Amino acid sequence: MRVIDEQYTKTPFYGARRMSQALLRQGVYVGRRRTRRLMRGMGLEAIYPAPRLSAGGHESRKYPYLLRGLAITHPNQVWCADITYIRLAKGFAYLVAVMDWYSRRVLSWELSTALDADFCVTALHRALRQETPEIFNSDQGVQFTSQAHTEVLEGAGVRISLDGRGRAFDNIFIERLWRSVKYESVYLHDWQCVADARAGLAAYFRFYNEERPHQALGYRTPNEVHYAKRDEVSMTCA
Repeated sequence: MRVIDEQYTKTPFYGARRMSQALLRQGVYVGRRRTRRLMRGMGLEAIYPAPRLSAGGHESRKYPYLLRGLAITHPNQVWCADITYIRLAKGFAYLVAVMDWYSRRVLSWELSTALDADFCVTALHRALRQETPEIFNSDQGVQFTSQAHTEVLEGAGVRISLDGRGRAFDNIFIERLWRSVKYESVYLHDWQCVADARAGLAAYFRFYNEERPHQALGYRTPNEVHYAKRDEVSMTCA
Protein backbone atom coordinates (compact mmCIF):
# COMPACT_ATOMS: atom_id res chain seq x y z
CA MET A 1 0.00 0.00 0.00
CA ARG A 2 2.91 2.36 0.69
CA VAL A 3 4.35 1.71 -2.78
CA ILE A 4 0.92 2.10 -4.39
CA ASP A 5 0.49 5.43 -2.61
CA GLU A 6 3.81 6.76 -3.91
CA GLN A 7 3.20 5.50 -7.45
CA TYR A 8 -0.36 6.88 -7.52
CA THR A 9 0.90 10.31 -6.42
CA LYS A 10 3.28 10.26 -9.40
CA THR A 11 0.79 8.75 -11.86
CA PRO A 12 -2.83 9.27 -10.71
CA PHE A 13 -4.04 8.12 -14.15
CA TYR A 14 -2.88 4.52 -13.51
CA GLY A 15 -5.65 1.98 -13.08
CA ALA A 16 -5.17 -1.40 -11.38
CA ARG A 17 -3.61 -3.05 -14.46
CA ARG A 18 -0.93 -0.40 -14.99
CA MET A 19 -0.40 -0.04 -11.25
CA SER A 20 0.31 -3.75 -10.83
CA GLN A 21 2.83 -3.60 -13.70
CA ALA A 22 4.50 -0.57 -12.14
CA LEU A 23 4.78 -2.45 -8.84
CA LEU A 24 6.31 -5.46 -10.60
CA ARG A 25 9.00 -3.20 -12.08
CA GLN A 26 9.83 -2.12 -8.52
CA GLY A 27 10.10 -5.70 -7.29
CA VAL A 28 6.69 -5.75 -5.58
CA TYR A 29 4.98 -8.90 -6.80
CA VAL A 30 1.23 -8.40 -6.59
CA GLY A 31 -1.48 -9.32 -9.06
CA ARG A 32 -3.95 -7.03 -10.74
CA ARG A 33 -6.92 -8.23 -8.69
CA ARG A 34 -5.17 -7.67 -5.38
CA THR A 35 -3.92 -4.31 -6.60
CA ARG A 36 -7.51 -3.33 -7.41
CA ARG A 37 -8.69 -4.44 -3.94
CA LEU A 38 -5.93 -2.45 -2.26
CA MET A 39 -6.64 0.66 -4.34
CA ARG A 40 -10.31 0.46 -3.49
CA GLY A 41 -9.50 0.10 0.20
CA MET A 42 -7.25 3.16 -0.03
CA GLY A 43 -9.95 5.18 -1.79
CA LEU A 44 -7.85 5.50 -4.97
CA GLU A 45 -9.22 5.56 -8.50
CA ALA A 46 -7.49 6.37 -11.75
CA ILE A 47 -8.22 9.86 -13.07
CA TYR A 48 -9.76 9.38 -16.50
CA PRO A 49 -13.23 9.69 -18.08
CA ALA A 50 -14.80 6.39 -17.05
CA PRO A 51 -17.51 5.11 -14.71
CA ARG A 52 -16.51 5.07 -11.05
CA LEU A 53 -15.49 1.74 -9.54
CA SER A 54 -17.37 2.65 -6.36
CA ALA A 55 -20.20 4.99 -7.21
CA GLY A 56 -22.38 6.84 -4.78
CA GLY A 57 -25.83 5.74 -3.72
CA HIS A 58 -29.15 6.76 -5.21
CA GLU A 59 -28.79 10.21 -3.65
CA SER A 60 -26.14 11.17 -6.23
CA ARG A 61 -28.66 11.11 -9.07
CA LYS A 62 -30.35 14.26 -7.84
CA TYR A 63 -27.36 16.52 -8.38
CA PRO A 64 -25.93 17.52 -11.79
CA TYR A 65 -22.42 18.69 -12.61
CA LEU A 66 -22.64 22.50 -12.47
CA LEU A 67 -19.13 23.60 -13.40
CA ARG A 68 -19.04 22.89 -17.12
CA GLY A 69 -18.21 26.18 -18.85
CA LEU A 70 -18.45 28.14 -15.60
CA ALA A 71 -15.96 31.00 -15.21
CA ILE A 72 -14.51 31.02 -11.69
CA THR A 73 -14.16 34.71 -10.81
CA HIS A 74 -14.19 35.07 -7.01
CA PRO A 75 -13.72 33.28 -3.68
CA ASN A 76 -16.61 31.23 -2.30
CA GLN A 77 -18.09 30.82 -5.75
CA VAL A 78 -17.08 27.14 -5.83
CA TRP A 79 -15.70 24.90 -3.11
CA CYS A 80 -14.48 21.38 -3.77
CA ALA A 81 -13.70 18.40 -1.56
CA ASP A 82 -11.87 15.12 -1.90
CA ILE A 83 -10.35 12.31 0.16
CA THR A 84 -6.83 10.89 -0.01
CA TYR A 85 -4.88 8.10 1.67
CA ILE A 86 -2.23 9.08 4.23
CA ARG A 87 0.36 6.45 5.03
CA LEU A 88 1.73 6.05 8.55
CA ALA A 89 4.66 4.01 9.85
CA LYS A 90 2.11 1.64 11.38
CA GLY A 91 -1.18 1.70 9.52
CA PHE A 92 -2.85 4.46 7.57
CA ALA A 93 -5.50 7.17 7.73
CA TYR A 94 -7.76 9.07 5.36
CA LEU A 95 -7.59 12.82 4.85
CA VAL A 96 -10.44 14.98 3.56
CA ALA A 97 -10.00 18.62 2.62
CA VAL A 98 -12.37 21.39 1.56
CA MET A 99 -10.80 23.89 -0.84
CA ASP A 100 -11.85 27.13 -2.50
CA TRP A 101 -11.43 26.83 -6.27
CA TYR A 102 -10.60 30.47 -6.93
CA SER A 103 -7.91 31.00 -4.29
CA ARG A 104 -6.83 27.37 -3.70
CA ARG A 105 -7.23 28.09 0.02
CA VAL A 106 -7.74 25.01 2.21
CA LEU A 107 -10.77 25.95 4.27
CA SER A 108 -10.84 22.88 6.48
CA TRP A 109 -9.58 19.32 6.73
CA GLU A 110 -10.02 16.22 8.89
CA LEU A 111 -8.36 12.85 9.46
CA SER A 112 -10.03 9.49 10.05
CA THR A 113 -9.05 5.83 10.26
CA ALA A 114 -12.40 4.85 8.71
CA LEU A 115 -13.62 5.73 5.22
CA ASP A 116 -17.08 6.86 6.29
CA ALA A 117 -19.09 10.08 5.98
CA ASP A 118 -18.63 11.36 9.53
CA PHE A 119 -15.21 12.96 9.15
CA CYS A 120 -16.28 14.58 5.86
CA VAL A 121 -19.32 16.12 7.59
CA THR A 122 -17.08 17.37 10.40
CA ALA A 123 -14.77 19.09 7.89
CA LEU A 124 -17.76 20.58 6.07
CA HIS A 125 -19.22 22.04 9.27
CA ARG A 126 -15.84 23.55 10.13
CA ALA A 127 -15.58 25.22 6.71
CA LEU A 128 -19.13 26.57 6.83
CA ARG A 129 -18.46 28.22 10.17
CA GLN A 130 -16.06 30.51 8.29
CA GLU A 131 -17.89 31.26 5.02
CA THR A 132 -20.50 29.86 2.64
CA PRO A 133 -19.99 28.93 -1.03
CA GLU A 134 -22.43 29.24 -3.89
CA ILE A 135 -21.57 25.75 -5.21
CA PHE A 136 -19.99 22.70 -3.57
CA ASN A 137 -18.40 20.22 -5.99
CA SER A 138 -17.21 16.68 -5.24
CA ASP A 139 -17.11 13.23 -6.75
CA GLN A 140 -19.98 10.79 -6.35
CA GLY A 141 -18.44 8.84 -3.48
CA VAL A 142 -20.77 7.67 -0.75
CA GLN A 143 -19.18 10.07 1.76
CA PHE A 144 -20.29 13.12 -0.25
CA THR A 145 -23.65 11.75 -1.46
CA SER A 146 -24.70 10.62 2.02
CA GLN A 147 -27.81 12.21 3.46
CA ALA A 148 -25.80 13.59 6.39
CA HIS A 149 -23.49 15.50 4.02
CA THR A 150 -26.04 16.75 1.48
CA GLU A 151 -28.46 17.92 4.17
CA VAL A 152 -25.80 20.19 5.65
CA LEU A 153 -25.20 21.81 2.25
CA GLU A 154 -28.86 22.16 1.39
CA GLY A 155 -29.56 23.61 4.83
CA ALA A 156 -26.92 26.29 4.15
CA GLY A 157 -28.46 27.12 0.76
CA VAL A 158 -25.49 25.71 -1.18
CA ARG A 159 -25.97 24.25 -4.66
CA ILE A 160 -24.51 20.74 -4.93
CA SER A 161 -22.47 19.69 -7.95
CA LEU A 162 -21.27 16.13 -8.55
CA ASP A 163 -18.70 15.04 -11.11
CA GLY A 164 -20.52 13.30 -13.90
CA ARG A 165 -17.83 11.26 -15.67
CA GLY A 166 -15.86 9.47 -13.01
CA ARG A 167 -13.22 11.68 -11.49
CA ALA A 168 -11.77 12.81 -14.84
CA PHE A 169 -10.24 16.23 -14.16
CA ASP A 170 -13.24 17.90 -12.50
CA ASN A 171 -11.41 18.18 -9.18
CA ILE A 172 -7.95 18.82 -10.63
CA PHE A 173 -7.06 21.58 -8.17
CA ILE A 174 -7.47 19.38 -5.12
CA GLU A 175 -5.58 16.58 -6.87
CA ARG A 176 -2.67 19.01 -7.16
CA LEU A 177 -3.07 19.77 -3.46
CA TRP A 178 -2.68 16.07 -2.61
CA ARG A 179 0.52 15.91 -4.61
CA SER A 180 1.92 18.91 -2.73
CA VAL A 181 0.85 17.55 0.66
CA LYS A 182 2.52 14.21 0.06
CA TYR A 183 5.78 15.34 -1.51
CA GLU A 184 6.23 18.35 0.75
CA SER A 185 5.12 16.82 4.04
CA VAL A 186 3.91 13.19 4.26
CA TYR A 187 6.85 11.51 2.50
CA LEU A 188 9.38 13.72 4.29
CA HIS A 189 8.26 12.89 7.82
CA ASP A 190 6.96 9.29 7.78
CA TRP A 191 4.59 9.88 10.71
CA GLN A 192 4.27 7.13 13.28
CA CYS A 193 0.60 7.52 14.22
CA VAL A 194 -2.55 9.54 13.60
CA ALA A 195 -1.61 12.08 16.29
CA ASP A 196 1.72 12.73 14.55
CA ALA A 197 -0.05 13.08 11.21
CA ARG A 198 -2.62 15.48 12.64
CA ALA A 199 0.07 17.76 14.08
CA GLY A 200 2.16 17.60 10.91
CA LEU A 201 -0.77 18.34 8.62
CA ALA A 202 -1.89 21.27 10.77
CA ALA A 203 1.57 22.81 10.38
CA TYR A 204 1.66 22.09 6.64
CA PHE A 205 -1.75 23.58 5.88
CA ARG A 206 -0.84 26.74 7.79
CA PHE A 207 2.28 26.97 5.63
CA TYR A 208 0.30 26.16 2.47
CA ASN A 209 -2.31 28.88 3.07
CA GLU A 210 -0.12 31.58 4.58
CA GLU A 211 3.42 31.22 3.22
CA ARG A 212 3.67 28.97 0.17
CA PRO A 213 3.60 31.03 -3.09
CA HIS A 214 1.66 29.51 -5.99
CA GLN A 215 2.76 30.06 -9.57
CA ALA A 216 -0.86 29.86 -10.76
CA LEU A 217 -1.73 32.67 -8.33
CA GLY A 218 1.02 34.98 -9.53
CA TYR A 219 3.31 33.74 -6.77
CA ARG A 220 0.90 34.91 -4.09
CA THR A 221 -0.36 32.74 -1.25
CA PRO A 222 -3.91 31.34 -1.14
CA ASN A 223 -4.75 33.57 1.84
CA GLU A 224 -3.55 36.68 0.03
CA VAL A 225 -5.67 35.92 -3.02
CA HIS A 226 -8.68 34.78 -1.04
CA TYR A 227 -9.02 37.73 1.29
CA ALA A 228 -7.97 40.42 -1.18
CA LYS A 229 -10.53 39.34 -3.77
CA ARG A 230 -13.22 38.63 -1.18
CA ASP A 231 -12.87 42.14 0.26
CA GLU A 232 -12.91 43.60 -3.26
CA VAL A 233 -16.15 41.78 -4.07
CA SER A 234 -17.71 42.87 -0.76
CA MET A 235 -16.86 46.53 -1.44
CA THR A 236 -18.28 46.30 -4.96
CA CYS A 237 -21.53 44.80 -3.66
CA ALA A 238 -21.76 47.47 -0.96
